[in-house]
Amino acid sequence: MKNLGWFNKVILFFNIVLTILTFVAYILPFLAPRLFPILSVLTLFLPLMLILNLLFFGYWLIQFKRQMLLSGIVLLLGITFINKFYKFSETNLPIEEEDFIVMSYNVRLFNLYDWIERDVSLSISDFVKEQTPDILCIQEFSKRNEVDFRVYKHKYVFIEGKNTKLGQAIFSKYPIVNEGVIPFPNSTNNAIYADIKRGKDTIRVYSMHLQSIKITPDVHEIDENIQGVSQDQSKRMLRRMSTSFKSQQNQAEIIKKHKADCNYPIVICGDMNNSPFSFVYRSIKGDLNDAFEEAGSGFGTTYSFKYYPARIDYIFTDKKFVVKQFSSFPNFRNSDHFPIVTRLSFETEK
Repeated sequence: MKNLGWFNKVILFFNIVLTILTFVAYILPFLAPRLFPILSVLTLFLPLMLILNLLFFGYWLIQFKRQMLLSGIVLLLGITFINKFYKFSETNLPIEEEDFIVMSYNVRLFNLYDWIERDVSLSISDFVKEQTPDILCIQEFSKRNEVDFRVYKHKYVFIEGKNTKLGQAIFSKYPIVNEGVIPFPNSTNNAIYADIKRGKDTIRVYSMHLQSIKITPDVHEIDENIQGVSQDQSKRMLRRMSTSFKSQQNQAEIIKKHKADCNYPIVICGDMNNSPFSFVYRSIKGDLNDAFEEAGSGFGTTYSFKYYPARIDYIFTDKKFVVKQFSSFPNFRNSDHFPIVTRLSFETEK
């Protein structure tokens, strides 16, 4: 420390602060948000913190300073988090007859309020036809759309709301033998499920939409206050985010309990509104596979966020499935979210 110049001392101070915050972020996935709701914000920025630690490490390494150990140790301890943020290699196993494709997409009411200055219906219709999913899960679904879903003979749609009718939908090329909604207390968000008969097998498919963390207004705010969407709410952001993290934990516990009672192989799709470094992610995923981690590549971006590539939409699959391919489509800009698609097969069908 004595051998450092004043500038390096300033750099070291910020490096120490970043190291402490990164360690805290590492621990947060194991701590319930209701205990430390404000700290849960750190998990949203863990990818940025890892990048900054890498820059600090490089800064000290160039000078051959032992201070490089600060960020070096942090990066080593966080190596297991890297796959959740960025995948260097892609899996694309050969297509076989028994494969089936699952797609999840938050469509933002099919642009009902003209957030995008064009009609998105045809683009979404063409995209679905191009990807040919056998099972399609849609969040923020609205019946006021011109999207063509006639190829799906089976569907379960749940719609509710005061000013804006919105909900979720599961479309399937295979028969749906059971279905239901999982309401969340004091929230317009929910999860739905469908038991889908595919040959001799039955698959439980969930579509979930968890509470927004309130960084920006979402369609649920429109439903509650259709005249006040444009008001500046930045002063209350931290308090709102804190409340949202607590709500997400409750919602995650409801889904976790519901899927624990299911005897079928499970696929969970949807908009979690939280990062893969969060307690909520860890709770819902459990021992399931994250399709992006299994077969994705790059950042796997699913949400149009200005500051860094956010992944808040997921497809989790039972270990009885092989994840043969996974793709996200950040260039398909017809909602504030991007669609994600995975190709699966049963483990025994390889």
